[in-house]
Amino acid sequence: MRIYFMGICGTAMGNAALLVKEQGHEVLGCDAGVYPPMSDVLANAGIDLLEGFDADRLAALKPDTVVVGNAMSRGNPEVEWLLNQSQVAYISLPELFHDTVLPQRKPVVITGTHGKTTTSTLTAYLLDRAGQAPGWLIGGVPHDLPGGAQLGTGAPFVIEGDEYDSAFFDKRSKFIHYRPQVAVLNNLEFDHADIFRDLEDVQRTFRHFLRIIPSSGFALINGDDANLADLLPVTWTQVIRVGTQEDNELQIRNFQDAPTGAQFELVWQGQLWAQVRWSMHGLFNARNAAMAALAAALASGHQDPRNFDLSPLAQFAGVRRRQDVLYSNDQWTVLEDFAHHPTAVAGAIEALRAAYPERSMTVCFEPRSNTAATSRFQVEFESALSQADRVYFGAVHRAERMRPEERLDTAAMAASLSIQGVEAAAFTSNEAVFEALQAQLGAQTAGVVVFLTNGSFDGLPRRTAALFED
Repeated sequence: MRIYFMGICGTAMGNAALLVKEQGHEVLGCDAGVYPPMSDVLANAGIDLLEGFDADRLAALKPDTVVVGNAMSRGNPEVEWLLNQSQVAYISLPELFHDTVLPQRKPVVITGTHGKTTTSTLTAYLLDRAGQAPGWLIGGVPHDLPGGAQLGTGAPFVIEGDEYDSAFFDKRSKFIHYRPQVAVLNNLEFDHADIFRDLEDVQRTFRHFLRIIPSSGFALINGDDANLADLLPVTWTQVIRVGTQEDNELQIRNFQDAPTGAQFELVWQGQLWAQVRWSMHGLFNARNAAMAALAAALASGHQDPRNFDLSPLAQFAGVRRRQDVLYSNDQWTVLEDFAHHPTAVAGAIEALRAAYPERSMTVCFEPRSNTAATSRFQVEFESALSQADRVYFGAVHRAERMRPEERLDTAAMAASLSIQGVEAAAFTSNEAVFEALQAQLGAQTAGVVVFLTNGSFDGLPRRTAALFED
């Protein structure tokens, strides 16, 4: 089959193209501004890359199927050509996985507002170390795996189950397409304000997801999350609750965090499964590990998960852009984290406080996501950021799209934080943040600088790290 990827240089699209190529299909694709690193990876795999979008070119290529990326919309010339004809089929990326990659596999689908990439990586890592030869599709760069995607030869296939919509013509959440056999519901909060109206709307799509888990499958649910508790009871599949409270089947006990890393116990139905000591910080990461451990054990066929070896957790190195240390010496540490929701921001700061208890902490926050850029969580963001010593707000992403009362008011937040004793400033450009940082670093002898964003922050994290390397 000849498969054409429209928007191929995106991480998910590019990784999917590699997997489909590995299955033996002929693969080619296009993007606006074919760009590295994905363009280099695809070219090295023998995938033809075409610059821009051209309806006549697409008509001449006559692919069997066109995979329309999530970023594509009406007005794109190739989209309009697809809609004006009926010879060439078009599908979303999640639908492609449903039809080509996931049949005959045991999909392990990792969902939740936070932690999908880390939990997916942990699950794939544990399965790989256990010799299960898993496949995976991860929306990040794992430090312990050869890449973000691998077809694998074993039954398990680990995939991030995003609740975001599938395509402009398919507004169902991506995870609806993923044939879950083992499903992780790590947490549930309101997010993606451009897609969902409110928390109840997000819960609705998770209810739809739960309905497609088979009776022989498993739903692993954060038993400490009240928003997930509202989705229960579920009677048609096996539900296992994971959390810190005593009524969870898998319990996280005796969590402690320190500069060298965290330690905790995993207790299965009252019996000790493992005592974990690892370099990761934060209770949220311990929860990610618990979910991943149980998902990997069940996907491996263990009725008693205690028979599944968790010793590889001690060597787990994490994922790029998740508590990712870009530079460190005895005085300064520069980190980057993907946190862009108030709960994730609060968890990241708490974890880094445990890792660097004696250091002054400067948090640079870029309000970039479609939710973070709005005023929806202004109070919650302010509360989360109040745990830092210094806060620099970057530019609100695409602020011109919103009325003033709808967008995050970073100036008001900075003023309020200053009253609370936090040194804070809001900037209208990210370059201005960098200039303020440079001045601060010149006047200060030691500290931790952490960048929180789901985008690039205009390269500031690595530019800041480079200041110490010169």
